[in-house]
Amino acid sequence: MDSHKTVLLDEAVAALLKKPDGTYVDCTYGRGGHSQEIANRMNNQGRLMVIDKDQSAIADARVRFKGDDRVVVVHGSFSRLAEYVDDHEMRPLDGILLDLGVSSPQLDDPLRGFSFMKDGPLDMRMDQAVGESASEWLAVADENEITDVLRRYGEEKFARRIAKKIVSIRQDKKIETTSSLVEVIESAIPKREKNKHPATRTFQAVRIQVNQELKSLEDCLQDVVDLLVSGGRLVVISFHSLEDRIVKRFIRRMEREDDYPDRFPIRADEIEHQLKSVGKPIRPGDEEVRGNRRSRSSIMRVAERL
Repeated sequence: MDSHKTVLLDEAVAALLKKPDGTYVDCTYGRGGHSQEIANRMNNQGRLMVIDKDQSAIADARVRFKGDDRVVVVHGSFSRLAEYVDDHEMRPLDGILLDLGVSSPQLDDPLRGFSFMKDGPLDMRMDQAVGESASEWLAVADENEITDVLRRYGEEKFARRIAKKIVSIRQDKKIETTSSLVEVIESAIPKREKNKHPATRTFQAVRIQVNQELKSLEDCLQDVVDLLVSGGRLVVISFHSLEDRIVKRFIRRMEREDDYPDRFPIRADEIEHQLKSVGKPIRPGDEEVRGNRRSRSSIMRVAERL
């Protein structure tokens, strides 16, 4: 079964942890696979902060690390990483890990509303204590906004058709369950894509919108350079092209720092480079994919603070 298998576990922790007495943050605890391995490789002087929006994940972390004075558990969004690090006087950091997207426990629980394969309330919030659910957002967003979200975050070519159908259906009844949204999507699209469920792109897009996932990633990355010590590592595991594009462009921008106008009178050795890529992007091997199908779309990028 795929559930609870940590993606790129050894590769991520090996890239991240260069000092057993260092200070690290796992920005996306999930079910603690990466966090546990980091803790295993730290010595008694090491420090680890684990962050997650999900209250169930945080409850798991508090049980797992109860009595471990090296570990701080924080409930919240990694978009506030700098704030949390300063609150706990953990600056500067030797490593920051981001394992993006939805976790297996979230997907596997029908009550969370993340999966189009299981019927349940159309929620999709990673933190169910705040914000509006997917059902609530779909009840008030206009056709143009829904279309834009499906195109931008799901790259859905039938975005307008689906949005129009959602607006039409909700006039008679609220779309409150995952199965009802799947029915709307299936009735709106003219043809199925081979080897892909017709609801895949829409569910991804709505989830990203509800949780503001890409904005949170961008907000977090803005603070990375200032938080990392020289030689500190940023490790990011992404699961779709939108996330990976943001990470790739950020690292490239911090590597070059060349946002100067053409013919600007500055030499290459005068440009202050802030990050450097470490190795090539890493994908899971065949064996890991066979054991965990959800890992097949993952890609890991590593950068080091200069």
